[in-house]
Amino acid sequence: MQQEEPGGGGPLAPLDLRKIAPIEAAAASDRLGWVGLEADRYCEAPAFEFNPPAITHHRLVLYTRPPEQLDLLYEGVKRHVPPPAGAISLVPAGSPHRVRSSGCKDELHICLEPGLVARVAAEAFGLDPARLTVPPLDGLDLPHLRTAIEAVGVELTAGAAGGWLAAESLANVLVVHLIRHVLAPRRPERGRDGVLPRGRLRAVVAYIEEHLDAGLTLEQMAAVARLSAYHFARQFKAATGLPPYQFVIMRRVERARLLLQGGDLSLAEVAAHAGFSGQSVFCHHFKRLVGVTPRQFWMSARIA
Repeated sequence: MQQEEPGGGGPLAPLDLRKIAPIEAAAASDRLGWVGLEADRYCEAPAFEFNPPAITHHRLVLYTRPPEQLDLLYEGVKRHVPPPAGAISLVPAGSPHRVRSSGCKDELHICLEPGLVARVAAEAFGLDPARLTVPPLDGLDLPHLRTAIEAVGVELTAGAAGGWLAAESLANVLVVHLIRHVLAPRRPERGRDGVLPRGRLRAVVAYIEEHLDAGLTLEQMAAVARLSAYHFARQFKAATGLPPYQFVIMRRVERARLLLQGGDLSLAEVAAHAGFSGQSVFCHHFKRLVGVTPRQFWMSARIA
């Protein structure tokens, strides 16, 4: 959507996310003197439903550890399951949105001033800012942008001297990667099937949860949705952002995480109960999605 900048495109007044968010941030940049962006990290939180007003900034969200349940609705985006760890979403400035979330999580929220985006677009890319459209993003895997967001998170946590200068530099890097993504040529989509209807999606997700410890197949899930395996896979990914296989792995890792918190089973038993074919496969996917090994997670849960 095109952004109109007040005062001829000058910087907007600082945005205090604490006044908008329904939960307390674990770390916030509002008192660090940062220019061009603000950042907040949200960790473990109770369930909540939130309908924030449209804000004047572009909001980037990095799901370091996705919540257990998530519903999002904004500018054409409808998400009813959590994205994978490391995914990035963006709510463009001026876009009202609705979010329902529950369970432990680790999210880094970064709000970018549209004035900064306009300046970088003009100076670095030779673009007319009035013609630049910042689109909504939904759970995308963008490694370069993720690296820049993680660097902002490091500065937010450190709170060290000179952090304002580092944050200002990182704000420019973030915008450069964002604009590169916006300008990247898109491959034409052929034979789009649309999105799996919500009722069928709920039925498939319920089937997956009931059979996580079994050898789930694409054909079985497709049968629940009353579709061919080919069309089911395409519609399921359009609805969730993940191929069916990756979604099953994500849910198995989540079940394993809950079992580890109980602390009564061995790692081999947890792997079996979560539906993994072996302990090594279990450890690989658990560390990839959670960020630590199952044993490290189990030890932290015991200390907590």
